[in-house]
Amino acid sequence: MSAELVVQIRVDADVLLARQKAREMAKPLRFSASELTLIATAISEVARNIVTYAKRGQIMLRLVSRGRRRGIRVVAQDEGPGIADINRAMEDGFSTSSSLGLGLPGSKRLMDEFDIVSALGKGTTVTMTKWER
Repeated sequence: MSAELVVQIRVDADVLLARQKAREMAKPLRFSASELTLIATAISEVARNIVTYAKRGQIMLRLVSRGRRRGIRVVAQDEGPGIADINRAMEDGFSTSSSLGLGLPGSKRLMDEFDIVSALGKGTTVTMTKWER
């Protein structure tokens, strides 16, 4: 599996486009409608973080396989200010804006695999994967 798509994220409309493209890409896999919604929701959270904190970045969508398992990998990248304390950012309710602070920890709960790397002044990369059941 090597299908890959990149969606540039700058404004709220790009968040919706990334959600839509992920649904389209994942549809041929054996995801239920509710699983497709979970994927779209996780993408919304990380893409909105790009718009809010970094102003611009990208969401890369890729179909992946591991043995017989198939899934979709989402990589959200930006060159924004970075996250000073990743552990704190992963706590429910923590936010440096006026949001509910559910974005990153919520995305982690929605996906099967989640990794975040961030450096102050250099940006953040969030990698998430959802596998077929």
